[in-house]
Amino acid sequence: MTLSEEAHERLADIVANQPTKNGKLQELWGMESGSEVHQYLESELKEYYYRNENSLICATPEATALIDGEDSDRVQTMTVSPLQETIVEVLAGPDEEPQSVVATLQAVRAAGEDPEVDAVRSALRSLADMGIVETVQKTVPTFRLAVAREDVDVEVRDE
Repeated sequence: MTLSEEAHERLADIVANQPTKNGKLQELWGMESGSEVHQYLESELKEYYYRNENSLICATPEATALIDGEDSDRVQTMTVSPLQETIVEVLAGPDEEPQSVVATLQAVRAAGEDPEVDAVRSALRSLADMGIVETVQKTVPTFRLAVAREDVDVEVRDE
């Protein structure tokens, strides 16, 4: 997706101020309301941001790479659940064959956890929304990391 100059500048604001709130972006962008910010985010930057567990606006790793350049030293810090952390540890890397939900479940179980398949599926989708995981559509959806493990620092949130 090609961004306009304005969208690129606004994405840079998100990267620089993350995690942030609608109100901060409203002030930076000179908008009338948080609703206007939300509408802009959804229409222009949907694939470059997500909301964390506290509903704060965060940039995806793809957005950070777009702003900083592919060779950026910036390590993206993402706060994830314990299950999501384990998935990041066991999931196929960006250059490997993607894994199905069941294969990921088996890898998580081999790592010592015993979640339900729906919990793994949900965790994979959340990680995909954050931009950490990509979905590769085959006969069934398969998943692999969208970024190198060393390019993202995952912190586990308290459950």
